[in-house]
Amino acid sequence: MAESMQGLHRTCRCTELNESYIGKEVTMMGWVQKSRNKGGLIFTDLRDRSGILQIVFEEAECGTEVFEKAAKLRSEFVIAVTGVVRSRGKDTNAELATGSIEISARALRILAESEVPPFPIEDGINTNENIRLKYRYLDLRRPELAKRIMTRAKIAFLIRQFMSDNGFLEIETPTLIKSTPEGARDFLVPSRMHHGSFYALPQSPQLLKQLLMVSGFDRYFQLARCYRDEDLRADRQPEFTQVDMELSFVDVDDVIEVNERLLKHIFKEVCNVDVELPIRRMTWIDAMNNYGSDKPDMRFEMLLHDVTEVVKDCGFGVFSGCA
Repeated sequence: MAESMQGLHRTCRCTELNESYIGKEVTMMGWVQKSRNKGGLIFTDLRDRSGILQIVFEEAECGTEVFEKAAKLRSEFVIAVTGVVRSRGKDTNAELATGSIEISARALRILAESEVPPFPIEDGINTNENIRLKYRYLDLRRPELAKRIMTRAKIAFLIRQFMSDNGFLEIETPTLIKSTPEGARDFLVPSRMHHGSFYALPQSPQLLKQLLMVSGFDRYFQLARCYRDEDLRADRQPEFTQVDMELSFVDVDDVIEVNERLLKHIFKEVCNVDVELPIRRMTWIDAMNNYGSDKPDMRFEMLLHDVTEVVKDCGFGVFSGCA
């Protein structure tokens, strides 16, 4: 039976707890990663988006009622635990951010029970993708995916911070617009008010941001949602987010310079990688002549070489026919 969390207030997230809390009473909430009953002791790993924290239930400390309730805990139960933070001493787990501490439980509330999950909520699983998509809310609990979402959120914050510091205004443009010529087909939305008419979802805010330029907003950006009705490819999705910007009173080098500094800022803050500026530039014709692609992999200097003159008289039809 699920219990109410009324009257409880979470102290912090799991990995925000540290040794400065030792001896203090805290209330933690999250999901049960796993629970191990050792007879007189029950060890429960509590998980939230930040990581894992060990909870220890000892009957002498928490009482028989709480101990018996803890014995029923299963994977993915949602719980609230109140207890005292203590050091794990020589039993420190170096693999966990909270490996030097644990909570000696005093009270437990089961906020929601869970059936057995269709797949383990952990990294490195080999589960059918359709199953993962069906239970997407479970899949997103896995640390690997949760980390990606949090990294994306951090990148979005850094972009907004950088653009604001460089004089850009974040302006949202409409998503229900008139269809305009673009590189792909539009997604159409029927109008209820105007029978037989349709709105188009923007493939990009191109015309809208140009209107902003002539309106006097000389530096604009937004994290724009874009929609393109085209066949799926590895680098193409029907909907995606792009960092969209427009600048007035600049030349092409000014635009490139802003983007280079933005990339340098993001890579440093997210990956702790120093990107050397200016980034190497290459013309389209050089890319095609040397690599046969307009997006060459610069990690490998596998350049194309024109051997037409060498093979034109070789007698091998495949070569001589192209010469």
